Parts: sequence; C-alpha cells; structure tokens
Amino acid sequence: MLFASADQFRALPLKAVTVFGMAGVGKTRLGNSLRRAGWFHFSVDFRIGTRHMGEFIVDNFKREAMKVPFLAELLRSDSISIQSNISFDNLDPLSSYLGRPGNPAKGGLPLAEYQRRQEQHRVAEIYALLDVPYFIERAKTLYGYDNFMCDTGGSLIEVLDPHNCEDPVVKALTETTALLYLRGTDDDAQRLIDRYRANPKPIYYPPQFLVTKWEEFKRLNGVTNDNDVDPDAFGVWGFEALMRDRLPRYQALADNFGYQVDASEISDVRDENDFMELMCRAIANRPAVAAS
Repeated sequence: MLFASADQFRALPLKAVTVFGMAGVGKTRLGNSLRRAGWFHFSVDFRIGTRHMGEFIVDNFKREAMKVPFLAELLRSDSISIQSNISFDNLDPLSSYLGRPGNPAKGGLPLAEYQRRQEQHRVAEIYALLDVPYFIERAKTLYGYDNFMCDTGGSLIEVLDPHNCEDPVVKALTETTALLYLRGTDDDAQRLIDRYRANPKPIYYPPQFLVTKWEEFKRLNGVTNDNDVDPDAFGVWGFEALMRDRLPRYQALADNFGYQVDASEISDVRDENDFMELMCRAIANRPAVAAS
C-alpha cells in the first residue's frame, strides 16, 4: 500500500500500518503508544505465542511438571491446570520454549530439537502474518477501531521475499497496510545486542543460516561436540550475526514496498498526532509513486 502523497494517507477512513525492523528497536513501544491513542495493536509475536504455538508452549510446561511426582499425579487427575501468561510485553513463555541450542547441563537444547521448534515457529509466524487482513476487519467490525498497527517480530524478514510482490506474506501485508521500516544505526545494533545478552527474546534462524553459523561457532571456539556448545555464548553470537545479515533485507523490503524512518525518531512519538506526522514525513520523503 503506497500513496501518491501524505494527504492521501491522512484521508484514509481506516489507517493500517505494519511496522518492522530489528528486534528491540521500538516497535512494541510504539504499538503501546498507539493503543493508548485508540489504535488496535496487533502483536505478531503475541499471536504466535497464543493462537499458533500456545499448545506447544503449554505442553512443554506440562512435560517439565510431569518430572515432579507430586505435580504429575495432580495433572493426571485434572486437579491442577497449567497455562501460559504470555503478553505483549512478556514473551518469556515463547522464548523459553524456543530455547537455545547447546549443552543440556547449561539449559541448552539438542540441535535437532531446537531445529524442530524453529520450524514450528516459521510456520506459526507465516500464519500469524497472514492473519493481519482478518484482524483489520475484525478490529473494525467487532471492536469499532478505525486504525490498526501490526507490530512484527524481527524475524518477519525471514518468512518473506522482500523482492517479490507475489510472495504470500508480502501480498497480505502490502494489500492491506502501509509498511514502515524503523531503521536502526550501528549504535542501535550494539545496544540491542547488549539488551539481548541481558534479556534474550525469541529468535528465529533461517535453517541453512543456523547450520552454517553453528558449525562456524564450533570451529572458532574449538568445539567438536554439539553438547559442549555454551548455549548462552552461541545465543549472543548468533543473534549478532543474524541481525547484521537481516539489515540489507529490511532495507530491500522498505525500498520495494514501503517507507522508512530512523528508529531514533520513535522517541519523539508521544501520541497519535506525532505518529501521523512521522508517517506523513516518511511518505513525503519517498520518491513519488502511483497510488495503489
């Protein structure tokens, strides 16, 4: 959804925007601000962790509980229930399920199990993104929201082709929303790496990228056995490598199908008016296109 002018965007009776960029760059904070201003805030990660992976997450909790005889007996007799309290601001249930590969004694998962859960996440993310058109309609007809923001995960770029207008995810998003890239700087990247080190978030690797970086990490650290890999060390190292790899693809998605602003500009957004001005500047700064 591209516009001939910012005025065309302002005139829309229902405004829908998909925000994307590096994990931790400010998408959810922006979504929270717009939700307070009366926008419907659709969190892709929340949708993944509830609708599309919720059963996997809860079953994993139950699997751990079944290792405790006292809890196992209560579960078998339906005397207790276990659920996930995932929220927009707390994705720990999803993070804990996805885990990190490496030494089981340090909380790691066997690589094959990690890859299985990664594939579950890939499928779930695609489904969650394809849910966007339905939720735009649902937000309007069921709840009366006139404006809609889709808050994507950092792995959005791994489940679409940023150069292909016929890609199913690209098509679903561009036909119903305007895409806005929150472009980070090198300083932002280092800050996000430091934040990830302190508080890991769900992360998805393309399958071949994961295998390549796994072998590279082992080689650099003189490790031959998968079970000797430190999961925390690989998590931080892998996150940095993945983030650098994604940057040109984020840019390609913005160049081909959307708009962009510097992530630093988000700190100035206090309300809906600020966001509208930000979005209109992004539209004005893009080379003129025919309306779509």
